[in-house]
Amino acid sequence: MHRRTLAVAAALVTAAALALTGCTGGGQAPTSTGTPDPNASVAIRLVLEPSNLDIRQTSGAALDQILMDNVYQGLVSRTPDQKIVPSLASEYQVSDDRLTYTFTLREGVTFDDGQKLTADDVVWSLEQHRTQKGWADAGRLARVKSVTAKDQTITVTLKEPDSQLLWNLSGRAGVILKKDDTIDYKTQANGTGPFTLGSWKQGDSITFERNDDYWGDAAKVKEVVFDYIPDNQAALNAAQAGEVDVVTGFDANLKDQIEANGDYKLVLGKSTDKGTLAMNSTDKWLKDKRVRQAIRQAIDHDAVIKALGSGQTMYGPIPELDPGYEDLSSVAPYDPDAAKALLKEAGASDITLTLTIYNGYGTTIPQILVSDLNAVGITLKVNAVEFPTWLNDVYVNHDYQLSFVLHTEARDFENWANPDYYFTYDNPKVQELYQDSLSASSDDEAAGYLQQAARIVSEDMAADWVYNGASVVAVGTNITGMPSVNVNERLNLAEIAKSSQ
Repeated sequence: MHRRTLAVAAALVTAAALALTGCTGGGQAPTSTGTPDPNASVAIRLVLEPSNLDIRQTSGAALDQILMDNVYQGLVSRTPDQKIVPSLASEYQVSDDRLTYTFTLREGVTFDDGQKLTADDVVWSLEQHRTQKGWADAGRLARVKSVTAKDQTITVTLKEPDSQLLWNLSGRAGVILKKDDTIDYKTQANGTGPFTLGSWKQGDSITFERNDDYWGDAAKVKEVVFDYIPDNQAALNAAQAGEVDVVTGFDANLKDQIEANGDYKLVLGKSTDKGTLAMNSTDKWLKDKRVRQAIRQAIDHDAVIKALGSGQTMYGPIPELDPGYEDLSSVAPYDPDAAKALLKEAGASDITLTLTIYNGYGTTIPQILVSDLNAVGITLKVNAVEFPTWLNDVYVNHDYQLSFVLHTEARDFENWANPDYYFTYDNPKVQELYQDSLSASSDDEAAGYLQQAARIVSEDMAADWVYNGASVVAVGTNITGMPSVNVNERLNLAEIAKSSQ
């Protein structure tokens, strides 16, 4: 199953905790003056526990969030501000025609089981990612023609230029595994990162231990414990009891409570989380663009942000952190009267629609949508379902009218260029522009194509983008090095440290 959709579930953060007004409303990350304890254990509250640990075939950003960078690595990685940097490759070059990528594999890298990382492992891994059906993000290496190695030099040859290749290699499609490894990937891990998998108490926590044989700088703590606590109040209680050092996916409205005793500081960071109201364009009513536009113009996005306690509005498929972003607020501004007129013109003045939503998202967003749509003459029924039901009904069978989903992943515009995706959006011009972006000769050119395509998607009223969510993290004042940007997608803990003060 394609990973892109399942990332939506990763942000099981309750709705009130999802949005953010840039970085202006939160505090700065704590700067402890205490002496870091190299034998410390750091407890981090996360929201969504992965169903298993198979980085190859199990979708969902809950896996990327903890395993990428910390346990599994690729030839390249990405920084919090989305720059590509060498990782298992010490350096890389791109040919002038952008068809050949040459990587120099680091010496002295070992897997957790003690085996040496070899060039054969790299070639095998990338070939598996490229050719194995069912492997996450396999389609992202579709333009790769071959992967070869000579000594420590890895050569990736493309059929045609791909502006996103390095980005994709910094994600799951580029994870390097031990060739022909026989571990049970669902419960075990064998990576090259600064941490190893220690233990997993299903339904409770996952523990990473410092990899003392790591090829790079050693992790600054002995272990990290991910405590899975879905409920925000329970997470607050755990923080107040001193049971966790960091609380991710927090509710910004609870800032005063968690900062009350001075032990935590609320830190706000940007993210690529996109609160998306999908509209099934094959539906009797929703196939009419006027109805879709009316729904968009009925939603008071500023009120959504106010209700959530933080956040920023979003009116198109590309968030501000991603290439191709453009402020599209003028495309379908909040205007209930215009919405009523559109519905009347479409003969849909008194209709009933159903919103199918994963029940872990809470009630804030459904309540707002019900109220706003009712104000223009649309009765909205809410069908809150378990995630497996959502997967089957919405994602697999496209059996829905409206569905709210938090898509957490960066650079996922490809979904709007895929007519088979659950969005049901099919525009050949958008698909052409997306392919053009892949073939672009520069990042700016690629972003330009994406910007054109994103405007078309918004003007087609393909969906509504209710808000751009964010990272809301409460960090203990004795903790340093905790990431604050896009933490729902990826949580690199190489620099986290804990002092006794």
